[in-house]
Amino acid sequence: MATNERVSIGVPGLDEMLNGGVPRGHTVLLAGTAGTGKTIFCTHFIYTGATKYKEPGVFLSFEESPESIKSNALNFGMDFGKLENNKMTKFLRYDPYNIEDMNTNLESIIREINAQRVVIDSVSAMEFYVRENTNFRKLLMGMSNSIKKLGCTTILTSEIMAGTHGISRGGVEEFIADSAIVLYYNRIGSAFSRAVQVWKMRGTSHSEKLHPYKITDKGVVVFPEEEAFIDEKRSSYRH
Repeated sequence: MATNERVSIGVPGLDEMLNGGVPRGHTVLLAGTAGTGKTIFCTHFIYTGATKYKEPGVFLSFEESPESIKSNALNFGMDFGKLENNKMTKFLRYDPYNIEDMNTNLESIIREINAQRVVIDSVSAMEFYVRENTNFRKLLMGMSNSIKKLGCTTILTSEIMAGTHGISRGGVEEFIADSAIVLYYNRIGSAFSRAVQVWKMRGTSHSEKLHPYKITDKGVVVFPEEEAFIDEKRSSYRH
């Protein structure tokens, strides 16, 4: 879907890095190690779409239960109860051992609530159970294409093992995604700091710098006017 329209991620400060948001219809890879706040980023995306832009959203999890995700989101002021009752959001969990009918069911739910935003959290769980890399590539490509044909903007999260290189477990996700955002949680001296970087965004400009972010009682906040620094010797992510 070729469009100049931008979709807000909903994280304060991040849209400024993206020159207003990601292009509508993009598949966005959100990568980071454990503890970087990937799921919180995703709840911002779904909640902002439903409450501010009246865009229904689907949140598909392979690991954490819907109840746990919604309970945690409530701690940051995001109440999905009424939104679900009004069919503005839909949360579901899929067992990665049994994903044969996942695409069909996901498409059905997207059509049911006319979803415009989709989160898949995380594709690393799919890769862990789909042993063959070729099969994983086909599964991920098929899922991404089917969602894109329905006009949705999608976030795929990817768990990165500390101490490894690249921005995905198998090196497949970043090539399928139109955009990629990387979250860092790195030690500098005796303290830990968080930083976000737009790794790529096809067909449009974006900030190429590292910017700090924090997880507050309101959720994630990015500081686009500030620059962050990471210890390259300790970082798991290198160009």
